[in-house]
Amino acid sequence: MEAGGDRFPKQRQVLILFLLLGVALAGWESRRYSVTEETERGYFVANLAKDLGLGVRELAARGARVVSEDNEPRLQLDLQTGELILNEKLDREEMCGPTDPCVMHFQVLLKKPLGVFRAELLVKDINDHSPEFPEREMTLKIPESSPPGTVFPLKKAQDLDVGNNNIQNYDINPNSHFHVSTRDRGDGRKYPELVLDKELDREEQAELRLTLTALDGGSPPRSGTAQVRILVLDVNDNAPEFAQTLYQVQVPENSPVGALVVKVSARDSDSGTNGEISYFLFYTSQEISTTFELNTLSGEVRLIKKLDFETISSYELDIEASDGGGLSGKCSVAIEVVDVNDNSPELTISSLTSPIPENSPETEVALFRIRDRDSGDNGRMTCSIQDDLPFLLKPSEENFYTLVTSGALDRESRAEYNITITVTDMGTPRLKTDPALHIGSVSATDRDAGANAQLTYSLLPPQDPHLPLASLVSINADNGHLFALRSLDYEALQAFEFGVGATDRGSPALSSQARVRVLVLDANDNSPFVLYPLQNGSAPCTELVPRAAEAGYLVTKVVAVDGDSGQNAWLSYQLLKATEPGLFGVWPHNGEVRTARLLSERDAPKHRLLVQVRDNGEPPRSASVTLHVLLVDGFSQPYLPLPEAAAEQARADPLTVYLVVALASVSSLFLLSVLLFVAVRLCRRSRAASLGGCSVPEGPFPGHLVDVSGTGTLSQSYQYEVCLMGDAGSNEFKFLKPIFPNNLSQDLGRKSEGSSVFQNSLGI
Repeated sequence: MEAGGDRFPKQRQVLILFLLLGVALAGWESRRYSVTEETERGYFVANLAKDLGLGVRELAARGARVVSEDNEPRLQLDLQTGELILNEKLDREEMCGPTDPCVMHFQVLLKKPLGVFRAELLVKDINDHSPEFPEREMTLKIPESSPPGTVFPLKKAQDLDVGNNNIQNYDINPNSHFHVSTRDRGDGRKYPELVLDKELDREEQAELRLTLTALDGGSPPRSGTAQVRILVLDVNDNAPEFAQTLYQVQVPENSPVGALVVKVSARDSDSGTNGEISYFLFYTSQEISTTFELNTLSGEVRLIKKLDFETISSYELDIEASDGGGLSGKCSVAIEVVDVNDNSPELTISSLTSPIPENSPETEVALFRIRDRDSGDNGRMTCSIQDDLPFLLKPSEENFYTLVTSGALDRESRAEYNITITVTDMGTPRLKTDPALHIGSVSATDRDAGANAQLTYSLLPPQDPHLPLASLVSINADNGHLFALRSLDYEALQAFEFGVGATDRGSPALSSQARVRVLVLDANDNSPFVLYPLQNGSAPCTELVPRAAEAGYLVTKVVAVDGDSGQNAWLSYQLLKATEPGLFGVWPHNGEVRTARLLSERDAPKHRLLVQVRDNGEPPRSASVTLHVLLVDGFSQPYLPLPEAAAEQARADPLTVYLVVALASVSSLFLLSVLLFVAVRLCRRSRAASLGGCSVPEGPFPGHLVDVSGTGTLSQSYQYEVCLMGDAGSNEFKFLKPIFPNNLSQDLGRKSEGSSVFQNSLGI
C-alpha cells in the first residue's frame, strides 16, 4: 500500500506538468515579426523571453534555439537577454524572389520538456532595384495604313522589387503620332502598349525613334529607359492571327529533353511573302531562353533543359507570328509544371544523445525534423523505425519527431542499438530516405605536412565487372568512413571485395591503395519450406496406419529446408493440433510422426495433424503442414479417401484415372485367376469325394484356407481365409484376413516403401 501511495502522487505531478505544458502551448499563437531588408546585422527583432512568457534563465536552462525552414542561420537568440536579433543582412529578392509577402517561417525549440513554438518573420521590401528592359532598343514595324487607335504591344521592363516598389507606370517622350498606355494583367504586373494617335505616312517619315520610360512607385521612384525604333511599312492588308490567344498546357517535370510542350499555329490571309509566317519568342528571360526552344517554321515549343517543379512551377511565354510583309500577331502560352515524386524525404537531426543511461524509461534519444520538397501526396510522409527495438517515435508539430526509449534498457543484455529511421512519402512510386549504414572505416597516414599530408579517399573500379559496387557501398572522401547503400542479401552475396585509394594533395599527388573485404552476416529472413508432404493445393496425401500398429510406429516424416545458414537454419518440429490429442507425436529434431500409444477400435478412422516447422533464428520463423492419417484394419483393406480428398481427386489429372483403370484391370485379372484356381481345387476335391462334379450349396460356404506356395515372386508361403457367398448374385472373392508367418507379420508392421510395393503386387 505504501509503494502504491508513493506512486499516485508522482502520477499526479506528471499529469499536472503535462496540463501546464498544454495550457502553455494552447496560449501560444503563431507570432509574426517584421524587419526591413538590408537591415544591419545585430538588429533587434523581438524579445522572445517576454513573448513566450518565460524567464531568461529558464530560456537558457531549456536550451532554447531558433530553427528556420531552410536551416539558414539568419536569426540568433541571445540567451543572456532573451532577445531575437538578426544574424546577417537580409536580401528580400534573394530570399523570396517575386513572392510577396516574403515570410520566413522559423521555430523556437525548447527541451525538458519539449516545446515547439512557431513564428514568422516578414521581410519588408525597400526600393533598391530600378526597372530594366530586356533590350536597350526594340524595333516595331508598323504599316502606314494602320488606323488611329491601333495598339502595338511593347516589351515590358522588369523590377525585382515588389508591391509599390515595382513598376507602376510607363511613359514616352512627347510626339505627334503615339502615346503609351499602361495595362494591368491579372497577375498584377503592368506592361506597356503603344497607341497610334495619328496616321503614318511612309513617304513623309519612314522611321521614328521614341524613348520609353518605366517608373516604379518607390520613394524616391526609380526608372529605366529603352529606345523604340519604329519602321513605317508599305501596306500589307492582313496580319497573322493565332488560333488561340492563350494556350494553357501542363508538362510533367520529368519530361525528357526534346519533349514537345505545345505547338502554336497562326494563319495569314495574304499571299506570297506577306503570307509566310515565322514564329519568335516575343519576350525572353534567361530562364525561358535556356529552358524552351521555339521552331520558327512549325511553331513547336520543345524542352532543351530538364524541368524542376520545386524550382519553378510555371512559365509564361509570349510568342509572335510575323509574316513576310512585317505584320505580326501575338499569343501567350501558360505552362504549368506538374509535380512528380522525384524528391526523396529529408531528415535533419537537431539533437542526439548518446550514450544514454540504462534503466531509464522514456529517455529522449534524438530530436529530428523531416521534410519532402514535393507537393500533395508526393510531399506527405510517414516515419518509422524497426519493429523489434525498444524505442518509440513521438510526432510533434511542424514535422518534428522525438525518438525515446519505450522502456528501461539493460546494458548487460544489450549494450548497443543500431536504429534506422525510415521516412517514406505517399507518392507514386514511394520514395524513402537513403538507408545508408556505417559498416567500417579505412585510414591512411602521410608523413608529410600541410597540403602534402591532406588525404582524399575514393573507391577504385571493381575488378569484377559483374559487381555493382557503386550501388553497394560508398566512402566519405574526407574521413574514409564506409557506408552500405542498400540492404545486403546473404543468400545472394555472402562476401565481396573492393579497392580503396588514398591520395594526398601534393604536387605531384601521391597515392596508395588497399583492399577491403566485406563479410555479410546471415539474418533470419527466410522461413522454413516444407518439401514433404507437398502443400501445393492438390489432393492431400493420406497416410495409412494399421490398427495393429504398436506404439512408436512410424507414420510418416515431415521434410523441410531453410534458405538461411547456421542456427537460423536449425529446424525443430512440433505437433500443434491433432484430431485426437495423445494418439500421435512428432519427434522435434527429425520430423518423424509416430504413434504415441497402441491403437484401439474406439479411435476414429480419420485424423488430421497440424505440424509446425520452426527455425532457431531471432526472431524465429515458422511454417506449418497438414497431414491426413487413415486408420485401417490391415493393408489389404480397400483405401477409403477422405471426403475432401475425394473432391480433389475427382478433378485430378486424366493420367491418374488411366493408372487407376490399369491397376484395377490387373487386380481383376489376378483375382479371376485365383478364383479359377480355387474353383478347380474345389472341383477336384468334390470328385475325390465321389460327388461327380462341382456343386454350389445354397447357403454360405464354410471357410477354407487357400494355400499359395512360395514358388512365385513372394519369398514365403501365405494363407488367406476365403469365403464365397452363393446367394450374392455373383461370386465374389475377397482377401479378408491374411494369415502371415510370424517373421513376415513383423516386417509388415513397419511402414516402408516395400510395403507399398507389396500391396500393389497383391492388387490391394
